[in-house]
Amino acid sequence: MSAVLVIGGDRLGNITDVLHGRGYRQIYHVTGRKHSQYKVNIPADTKMIVVFTDFVNHNLSCHVKSQAKAKKLPIVFCRRSCTMMEKVL
Repeated sequence: MSAVLVIGGDRLGNITDVLHGRGYRQIYHVTGRKHSQYKVNIPADTKMIVVFTDFVNHNLSCHVKSQAKAKKLPIVFCRRSCTMMEKVL
């Protein structure tokens, strides 16, 4: 079962449908609003990371990017929109 970690955005809405259509069955979501979420750990079964750039701060995105690089996971940066996400996927 493949999983995706989504960083940013208060609600995912139709984005979950897009990710399920791409074959991701487990969707982990971190809003990034709370200070305790700034040091998020990537779950072990994660195959890809999506970061919504209009909802996270620079420190959180850098932390996630360095973790993804260490684990050799693909990371996608886009705005929170189904259309934008489909373009980058």
